[in-house]
Amino acid sequence: MSDYEGAPRRPGLRIRRIALAVALTATLTLLCCGGTVSAFFLGGLGGLDDNTMTLSAYGCGEGGPVSADGNLPAIGPYGKVQVRNAAVIINVGSKMNVPPRGWVVAVATAMQESRLSNLGFLGDRNDHDSLGLFQQRPSMGWGTPEQLQDPEYAATKFYEKLITVAGWEDMSLTAAAQAVQRSAYPDAYAKHEPIATQIVNLLANGAARAIGSGTDLRCAAAGEVAASGWTIPVKAMVGSGFRTPERPDHDGVDLIVGRGAPIWAASSGIVTIAACDNDASGRSCNVDGYPGKLGCGWFVEVQHAGNLMTRYCHMVERPSAKVGDVVNAGQVIGRVGSSGNSSGPHLHFEVHVNNDRSSSGAVNPVSFMKDQGASLDGGQ
Repeated sequence: MSDYEGAPRRPGLRIRRIALAVALTATLTLLCCGGTVSAFFLGGLGGLDDNTMTLSAYGCGEGGPVSADGNLPAIGPYGKVQVRNAAVIINVGSKMNVPPRGWVVAVATAMQESRLSNLGFLGDRNDHDSLGLFQQRPSMGWGTPEQLQDPEYAATKFYEKLITVAGWEDMSLTAAAQAVQRSAYPDAYAKHEPIATQIVNLLANGAARAIGSGTDLRCAAAGEVAASGWTIPVKAMVGSGFRTPERPDHDGVDLIVGRGAPIWAASSGIVTIAACDNDASGRSCNVDGYPGKLGCGWFVEVQHAGNLMTRYCHMVERPSAKVGDVVNAGQVIGRVGSSGNSSGPHLHFEVHVNNDRSSSGAVNPVSFMKDQGASLDGGQ
């Protein structure tokens, strides 16, 4: 139903950046020697040894995590010892009946704090007494030095604190991690979310696509936020697809839904654009558009961890989300309409990788969202 193609035509538009945006859009430094972000989302983790192929990342957590005592492979930039530590973290979370979202939070936190290494006293490199996978401090009551260098104990203490945080499952990963850690760098955890999600999927049979806890896991249904932190943007069916033979320049998918339906942020992030495409006054977007009219109408862009961006087009009115807003997955950012280059009410939805707003950065939202456990197919 949409005739919209390509990036919004906004000559001279300058995307405002704030400090949190830097954290959310920071390049995954862990990938400096192992490929791009797209390799993680679109083709697996790249650079894994052959043993990795024995792990299943395509379920929704059925059967539970793999044993931390097994023959685990290196994964991306992490060696076998580090991957074993990640497996310990995941297994502890499972035994404690912490939902898989907590496993993703915990693994990402350990990535930031220790690169998944069981660190001892760091001497002059650390002016505190932080130890272990989570850099927990004996002087702050986390446990004895010997206890904190036991990965199972350290993971247990992390989860015990996490589950006392009111609403942690609905928070962004970096907010949940910071509520536990009280780090001097509160926004640093976000950049680890994509690879933490993939590690949980690999070591727990796709559990980052699931909801529930313990052995009662199931694939996230339409409108639910998966453990990956992603959800569908509207409850709708896919109409026009991504770069079909009939529309090779269609850089997203059209989700067919009635006028006024709420549009949800697909994942936590920061709103970088909320505007009327190519009309600063907004007047041209306050009425229905038509096929052949240039522009995206009222639209929003949200920047996510891992250099990812989602775009939401053809809203019925000025978006409720504002530039600089920090939004959580499932938060309403606007409502469905038919403004801009459109022939009827629907949401045009795009996903871009590598911090590239242009057509070159667009990837197929159907396959991307399916990998996050937020399938766009059968969204009703």
